[in-house]
Amino acid sequence: MSETILTNARIVTRDAVVSGSLRIADGRIVEIAEGPSAATGAIDCEGDLLIPGLVDLHTDNLERQVLPRSNARWPGVSAYLAHDAQCIAAGVTTVLDALCLGDLGFDTERGQTFRDGVRDLDRLADAGVLKADHHLHLRCEIPALDMPEALDSVADHPRVVMASLMDHSPGVGQYRDLVRYRAMRVRQTRMTDAEVEKRVGELLERRDRLRRPQRDWMLARIAHRDLPLASHDDDTEATIAENLADGIKISEFPVTHAAAKAAKENGMEVIAGAPNIVRGGSHSGNVNAAELVEAGRVDAFASDYVPSSMIEAAWGLAARGTLPVPEAIALVTDRPARMARMEDRGRIAPGLRADLVRLRPFEALPALRGVWVAGERVG
Repeated sequence: MSETILTNARIVTRDAVVSGSLRIADGRIVEIAEGPSAATGAIDCEGDLLIPGLVDLHTDNLERQVLPRSNARWPGVSAYLAHDAQCIAAGVTTVLDALCLGDLGFDTERGQTFRDGVRDLDRLADAGVLKADHHLHLRCEIPALDMPEALDSVADHPRVVMASLMDHSPGVGQYRDLVRYRAMRVRQTRMTDAEVEKRVGELLERRDRLRRPQRDWMLARIAHRDLPLASHDDDTEATIAENLADGIKISEFPVTHAAAKAAKENGMEVIAGAPNIVRGGSHSGNVNAAELVEAGRVDAFASDYVPSSMIEAAWGLAARGTLPVPEAIALVTDRPARMARMEDRGRIAPGLRADLVRLRPFEALPALRGVWVAGERVG
């Protein structure tokens, strides 16, 4: 039996911060003991905090490694290894890689990123070379013409643990401000104003025609999996009502106070973007997530597009006194683990996986000094 003892640590449990030692054996937490350990070979944590490994329900970070610059696609396996390393460096030990299924005409590279990402995850995970525990989160672009074919190819994939319904059509959700949307597309592409306007009209027509039938098809296609289902970028109370009627119980990145309020009042769980907290607001002009936290309308954070944002967001809330340390840390550990129905992680408690992060606060930032996945030191 392989055993590791971490001592002289401040251990963040679900309810308290305990000064003591942690004993790990065969990848599991065996014992939490108050006070220092006298065992030979115990690792001195020098008073640092020990928290559970972070659980990221939604990260697009792989897309950023695959396309570090526009029209500069990076080799898939190399990109995945870089993504994995960045997650571990950010203390994220369980990763739900949120791959996008479907293109609305502005992100034509995403189809290849999805196909390559599934293939590369299988190859790398089966070879045992990934440091974090990776799974798949299917982000289904509901009005996209190619979404059904993409979903059908992975609907029964064993690494799929979550799915979300997205609609990035102009005029709704994240892009409900059409003036801002048009300006963004002109800036991001080489299209003229007239070309963007023509594309907007095509997308709105397609949404009217395909949104509901493809939504129904998507829900039926994966119903047998009984996966956690999330809606993406909810903006109105009517959107929340429709999601509830469809059996969706998670609101992911709501973009308005009204949507987040309706979600919580109707028993849905809410995921907020950690970068919103770190930056002090939304990058696209939507609701400030810190205000949702203060109103009690956030159950978990996800990194969205910056892995390091999760621990920075959680620790920032604790450092500012917005939340007690155990409650702030739970936003990126225990709560997302439960949303993903992973009951074996997310907390420091006997019997659970020894996914652990050692950190030392530096001003308002957490400096990571060690990461363990299933008891193995990986960072």
